[in-house]
Amino acid sequence: MDLAKGDLYLGRDIESDEPVVYEADNFTTHGVIVGMTGSGKTGLGIDLIEEALLNGISCLVIDPKGDMGNLALNFPDLAPSDFEPWIDDATAKKEGKTPSEMAAATAELWKTGLAGHGITPDRMRKLKDNAEITIYTPGSGAGVGLNVLGSMKAPDLDWETEAEVGRDEISSFVSSLLVLAGIDSDPVSGQEHILLSTIIEHFWTKGKDLDLATLVGQVPNPPFRKLGVFDIDTFFPEKDRMALALQLNGLLASPSFASWMQGRPLDIEEMIGGETTKAAVVYMSHLSDEERQFLVTLLLGKTVTWIRSQPGTSELRAMVYMDEVFGFAPPTAEPPSKKPILTILKQARAHGVGMVLSTQNPVDLDYKAMSNSGTWMIGRLQTENDKRRIIEGMTSASGEVDIDAIDKKISELGKRQFVLHSTKLKQPQLFGTRWAMSYLAGPLTREQVTTLTGDARQDEQQATPDPVATPTPPPAAESADTVPVAPKVADGVAVTYLDPSAPWAEEVGADPTGSNLEPGAAVTVQMTYDDTKAALNHTETYEAVIFPLDGIIDPSEVLAVDHDIRDFKTDVPSGATYSLPNVKLENKTFWSGVEGDLKTYLVAHRPVNVFHAPVLKLYSRVEETEEEFASRARRAAEDAADAEIAKLKDKYETRIERVKDQLQTLETRMIEAESDASAKKSEEMMSGAGDILGALLGGRRSSNPLGKAASRRSATKKAEARAESAAAKLTAKQIDLQELEDELADEIVEITNRWADAAENHETVAIPLEKTDVRVAEMKLVWVPTG
Repeated sequence: MDLAKGDLYLGRDIESDEPVVYEADNFTTHGVIVGMTGSGKTGLGIDLIEEALLNGISCLVIDPKGDMGNLALNFPDLAPSDFEPWIDDATAKKEGKTPSEMAAATAELWKTGLAGHGITPDRMRKLKDNAEITIYTPGSGAGVGLNVLGSMKAPDLDWETEAEVGRDEISSFVSSLLVLAGIDSDPVSGQEHILLSTIIEHFWTKGKDLDLATLVGQVPNPPFRKLGVFDIDTFFPEKDRMALALQLNGLLASPSFASWMQGRPLDIEEMIGGETTKAAVVYMSHLSDEERQFLVTLLLGKTVTWIRSQPGTSELRAMVYMDEVFGFAPPTAEPPSKKPILTILKQARAHGVGMVLSTQNPVDLDYKAMSNSGTWMIGRLQTENDKRRIIEGMTSASGEVDIDAIDKKISELGKRQFVLHSTKLKQPQLFGTRWAMSYLAGPLTREQVTTLTGDARQDEQQATPDPVATPTPPPAAESADTVPVAPKVADGVAVTYLDPSAPWAEEVGADPTGSNLEPGAAVTVQMTYDDTKAALNHTETYEAVIFPLDGIIDPSEVLAVDHDIRDFKTDVPSGATYSLPNVKLENKTFWSGVEGDLKTYLVAHRPVNVFHAPVLKLYSRVEETEEEFASRARRAAEDAADAEIAKLKDKYETRIERVKDQLQTLETRMIEAESDASAKKSEEMMSGAGDILGALLGGRRSSNPLGKAASRRSATKKAEARAESAAAKLTAKQIDLQELEDELADEIVEITNRWADAAENHETVAIPLEKTDVRVAEMKLVWVPTG
């Protein structure tokens, strides 16, 4: 059969037996397949996917029941040996055949059926050779693993213009996660949903990838302080956040949960993008209803983001097929999966992506989903109510519908017969499905999936995982001393993360490449040094890091550093794990103890040293150098010496003045005596020298002349004697004055030397702190990467 590119061979017209060929591009407006159990809708779905793959259209197949893995059972040689491994022994036995006989009969049946519909082995081989079919088994190692939670890779978006795209994916992820955890939280008003969504957006808008362990670790202490108009603790109290983190941690701690983080990354581009035609069958029959809801929501949320990244086109480039939509988009409820389904139905057309939904009962599907579908393939229905619901849906989608004609055709349907109704067709068409090229073995067991995916699973195990796309599972499972969730911290204690580029990071042993974190404390302290004698009142800011933070403070663990806000981050490092401390970070008493120990340490080890000149009773100022203090001490000593010398004035002034007065008197007396003596002598000389001798030798015998002459001589002698005595007394008093001045000079020299010595004689004195003088202004927890 020759078909044009883009033609899908669905079967044959029941009335004319002509091939029913439908344009693939019609599915850009999406499609619905409805039919009761046994109607053949699964076979029709297989046919539709086979035709899409033959046309180079990749398909994402969501397979809740396990039937769609039959796409991998394509045997172009139609050899019985190809069919035999897939023959059910019980069925063969029931028909009285051995498995080999049953395989031969089945091979012949398929050969005949395919030939009857014009399908050749070459067409089958073309499908097998050109389409890559992978069966993914998330949550199980049966098929190709799918790492749905190990990496929450930030989408490559411009958050200025494409924020809605990112938020839709975040909403889908959070909704699915909360479903898996058994938490009912509305995306619009639920505390849990809003908190988790905001944390993810915080990281993604910064271009940072996440994993589940990191997300859970952020819940108790989110990297923001407000949600809406309220602070975080008002909106979502810390104890409730911790309860949420513990509940989510239960998922991480579950051994069965590990399989959700193993395998290939959940990357839609890798699954169905690229040049190769692919069918990504997501097998879910082994999952519970909650797990299916979780997976479908997450998968379709990622698909919405991928679709929006594709360029616009009117041609069908990819198809999303859901084999059973029951429970995923109901008309009267809002499960998390409903939003991405409706989003795809509304928006995918512009990007060339179609969605086909298959269901047993039309009442399982929301009216909005029906009204956005342009193609309807309706098989046998169980009730008239189902038929009425279908007709209402088609009317809503395409407007004018010949209700009577549709009703009649549906009522006449047999097994594997369908009514094809489309907005592109003038009249509904009744057709029987073609024979499937894939062997319809029924729902596959996990063992059969393992057999089918053997090579792909081996390749996956041998491949080296991308460290970003598939991060190593958190070391919590590997070490009892590390956990992926940050330990709880007491209220009021800020939590920060050391920036490895901090200039002092190396001094505390930080490893810039490390992801394992150990606790320390960064402190800012105000210290007041107060000493009355030293006239000291000095305030000093002290900054330090205490690391490791393991109990009583050891001086070797206190590193004085000049830290600032640039040295600390509030964002949790990607892939971080936490070493469990041997102290109780969650207790306020622990932090009070650290504060007390720090004060004790500072009192013992952080005195301030000043210089002291004891004689001068002079202390240096804080930070004054010894040279500066010595210069100031010399000036003080000079002032002290000057003051003491000034006091000598009172002591010596009276004595000196008295001596000076006495000198003045003596000098006056001496002058008078000398003057008297001089006068006497002159008088004697005036009377004539030798009067006494002349009178006596001249023969004069009168005593009177002799007496007068002798008296004059005697007076002169006495006057001279008095003058000499006055001079002697003056000289003695002058000596007294000199001696007094010498005594004063000696005292001045002694004073000057004594104060000079006092200036030079200084010592270093330690002014200690008291605990009351130490105030811890800030203390915060800092997680330090060590390995």
